[in-house]
Amino acid sequence: MDKPEIDRPTGPAPTDLHSEDLTVGDGAEAVAGGNVTVHYVGVDYETGEQFDSSWDRGESITFPLNGLIQGWQEGIPGMKVGGRRQLVIPPDKAYGTSAALHPLGGKTLVFVIDLLDA
Repeated sequence: MDKPEIDRPTGPAPTDLHSEDLTVGDGAEAVAGGNVTVHYVGVDYETGEQFDSSWDRGESITFPLNGLIQGWQEGIPGMKVGGRRQLVIPPDKAYGTSAALHPLGGKTLVFVIDLLDA
């Protein structure tokens, strides 16, 4: 797979986690609290500006789901290896509602995640 392009969303930001499979995988399934290896791109919902991308660093990343933001903990389980999923994550499931606590605080975030291993 190649790095995904994320179109700037339109309309008001959702207040609940929104998950959409762009490609359904056929490998092992990610489980809550498990380890995952992913490639991902993250953009700000309002501006469409990218704030992070494992693709740009040239390597995937592996981590335990329970160490990630709530939106990833809820949005990745059930995904299968080989799949690509878009998550739209409201501030309360991302980095909180205050920009004073985190630069991405108060922002709705859009991630496209490719699951490489689970």
